[in-house]
Amino acid sequence: MSFDLDPDRSSLFVPPSIQDHIKGVLNAIVVLVMYGDYQCLESADVYRLIKVIGRQLSVSFGEGYLCFIFRHFPQIEIHSHAQRAAEAAESAAAQGQFWQMHEMLFTHQQELGNGYLVEYANNLGLDISQFLQDISKKVYIDRINEDIQSGLQSGVTATPALFINGIRYSVGVAQPRHRWNIKQLMAAIVTANH
Repeated sequence: MSFDLDPDRSSLFVPPSIQDHIKGVLNAIVVLVMYGDYQCLESADVYRLIKVIGRQLSVSFGEGYLCFIFRHFPQIEIHSHAQRAAEAAESAAAQGQFWQMHEMLFTHQQELGNGYLVEYANNLGLDISQFLQDISKKVYIDRINEDIQSGLQSGVTATPALFINGIRYSVGVAQPRHRWNIKQLMAAIVTANH
């Protein structure tokens, strides 16, 4: 199995910036960028791994060690609700609740129909009329398409796709599902700054 940072495969075309959805600080020792799809089971699995790793690293090395960035890469040809879920996350972001909606979407990824999205927005205390207006007018489509475009320019073809300090994290293409491994990913993150 190839669990390594493979600079020949691809590197991050659009560098991390304050335009991104960021957990941590941009000048962290390790910056991890994930391209994900809210309807993709592996995206949810990998996000859960990253949350655990993030907690462990902040205990071991301090808060400034890892910065996590999420970028949208809805695969609309296979996931009919992915685009709308990304729009819901962006609408929540406009009201200061991106990460809360992000969590909700990954937690309930089997329930991403429009009615559910409104329910999640309501649970988060969002302004529902604003939320509905944003979704119906597709206010954040350009923002999502920018993420998709930056992913395509970085060689992303499917989710999840991870970049550690700008280098694509490769887990080997021929591996079965559930090939993401917390120990391997943690090792790649810890060694990325050496």
